[in-house]
Amino acid sequence: MPEQSATKDYSALYTPLAILLAGALVAGGLYFGLAGKAGNTGTDPAPVAVDIKDVQQDGEPYIGDKNAKVVLAYWFDYQCPFCKAVDVGGVAGIPIEPSMPTLIKDYVNTGKLKIVFKDYAFLSDDSFTAANYENAVWKLYPDKFYEWHEAMFKAQDEEHAGFGNEASIVALMKKIPGIDADKVKADVAANSAAYREEAAADQQEGTSFGISGTPGFITGKTLIPGAAELDKFKAAIDPQL
Repeated sequence: MPEQSATKDYSALYTPLAILLAGALVAGGLYFGLAGKAGNTGTDPAPVAVDIKDVQQDGEPYIGDKNAKVVLAYWFDYQCPFCKAVDVGGVAGIPIEPSMPTLIKDYVNTGKLKIVFKDYAFLSDDSFTAANYENAVWKLYPDKFYEWHEAMFKAQDEEHAGFGNEASIVALMKKIPGIDADKVKADVAANSAAYREEAAADQQEGTSFGISGTPGFITGKTLIPGAAELDKFKAAIDPQL
């Protein structure tokens, strides 16, 4: 009898322990799943042969010399914090220096690099709204495109926190001299279906090259996934010059 009383029954603990373990696994799965979809963390996707020559560039927004020797295609979403980290920086939890300012100063402004902007609108309805306005701004005010593009990322807040809908984008445009916000809004209203198709085509093209989240870049025959540091861009660009 003493031996039996010394053997304790832990079966009552199995169910709560199993629930705790399952919860931890689900939480971990959600974190890593969202990290790979809602913003590309830089995890290398399955290898896909890429070539910048295969990227559709006609009609796409760009900065730099249109005949620059090197082209960098950039898939992005205006709601994506990882894109903001690359463009302008200052994103909590993504401690990298923004690569875009140096790329523009050292490569674009010196005529070495052309950056082509490709939509990968997938995080929310606001993503498509921003893509619509991006296409309209490029169509009507191409010389103001990058100023507007930068302003969009600087104004980015947490997803669904307020900025990103039509009203907030129009209000932002009104602060940029040289852009008639009402004219852009009217153009979006008249061409939203075509702009949405353009954004969808850009995303499908990016997916075909192995881009599964934002940001994603192709230059030469190199795919750069995620919010990459400047040295990754330089390593892919410099050998082409």
